[in-house]
Amino acid sequence: MIERRQFNEARRITISEIAASTGLNRMTLSKILNQRGYGTGTETIDKLCAYFGCQVEDLMEHVPDVENGSPE
Repeated sequence: MIERRQFNEARRITISEIAASTGLNRMTLSKILNQRGYGTGTETIDKLCAYFGCQVEDLMEHVPDVENGSPE
């Protein structure tokens, strides 16, 4: 979504800008971007959806756990 917004606005968008606009902690945003499987709350997702003007499914997808051999 960051890349899409950068393209639409023809400018670079930083994590710090998103943090300032949403009231979310910069470290939280960094973890969401960089740590696969990082869990976050619905309030955070709601703020990101409002910022990007998108739906939840635009921010995340379900990836089945294949380690134990069966999707959950």
